[in-house]
Amino acid sequence: MSEPLLQFLIGGLFGLGVWDLLLLLLVFTQLTIFSVTLYLHRSQAHRGVDFHPLLSHFFRFWTWLTTSMITREWVAIHRKHHAKVETEDDPHSPRTKGIGNVFWRGVELYREARWQRADIEQYGKGAPDDWIERHLYTRYATLGPTLLLFVHATLFGLPGIAIWAIQMAWIPFWAAGVVNGLGHWWGYRNFESADTSTNLTPWALWIGGEELHNNHHAFPSSARFSMRRWELDIGWMAIKVLEKLRLATVLRVAPSLDIRPNIAVPDADTLKALLSHRFQAMTDYQRNVLKPALRDEATQAGAKLRALLPRKLRRGLVDDGRWLKPDAREQLRQWVSQRPRIGTLVEYRARLAAVLEARSHDASERLKALQAWCAEAEASGNRALQEYSQRLKGYALAP
Repeated sequence: MSEPLLQFLIGGLFGLGVWDLLLLLLVFTQLTIFSVTLYLHRSQAHRGVDFHPLLSHFFRFWTWLTTSMITREWVAIHRKHHAKVETEDDPHSPRTKGIGNVFWRGVELYREARWQRADIEQYGKGAPDDWIERHLYTRYATLGPTLLLFVHATLFGLPGIAIWAIQMAWIPFWAAGVVNGLGHWWGYRNFESADTSTNLTPWALWIGGEELHNNHHAFPSSARFSMRRWELDIGWMAIKVLEKLRLATVLRVAPSLDIRPNIAVPDADTLKALLSHRFQAMTDYQRNVLKPALRDEATQAGAKLRALLPRKLRRGLVDDGRWLKPDAREQLRQWVSQRPRIGTLVEYRARLAAVLEARSHDASERLKALQAWCAEAEASGNRALQEYSQRLKGYALAP
């Protein structure tokens, strides 16, 4: 074999060094992540942000080239995940399919969901359906990665094939495995949402902000995933840069919550804020009412809280043990029944949740129910419950 041919095989046309190749890998994987989180997720699935048509098409092209995923299918599967979250119909819930299956077989679960054509039609409305989508991106979905392999091998030689392999594994591992799997299994929660979503970490520069999964489930249509000052959403940072360049238009972000002082009874502004921040309201209840009561119970019993009630069962108090196994749920029910004070607080929490989650469209009826709840809470004699009610009445959306 001639030396020029050997050099070509090893380094391709460019013959880049190790650090250049690593930089190239970083750029390529970040472009793929941004194509998924900015375009497929925040723009197409949830309509939180619009991009300039040229940029949108670049994202669509790059997704086809590096993942072979079809926009309509990705959008439909993700929307179904939100609509059916943590049920048997959820395409990738660790609660129903097992964490091992979702983490290691996330791509297979995605492929299985692709064949549910009625779901794709139902949940994929509004996704691109132009000539190039029908005749290239959808019809020849696997051509993109094949073409990319040829280009990588030609330009970068054997290292280019390695870069291609990492690119092919990047989204299946981080998105289908880590975010869809661990994002409903392990981490911290800012909001007591009606699912098991978690934030994996307050920052993860390599997965575009998708690590803030609990925040996203609390406010699905928000283009910004970060909700705390110490959380970093690199995808949102990219959107703000693109906005300054007039390449992006932010359509929706999570509304900010304001607390007004000295509000005598809940009003229309209170109700409007609560409907937007119902998960924040339930989180406040857990932290400011239930947790202090549990600590008092432990103090009176002369025991540590974890000995009085294991952490798993404590978590079950937030949602009446919805995610607990039947035997653990029964254990929690019996534990609460033996402690009238805790039982009262659990009952108040359930009644408040019923008010906030009611399907009634009659705002005046729902407001009356909220006012009645606050009046009873303040007459309960429980200081933490009274203080919570006072705070709740002051809820308003920040201007």
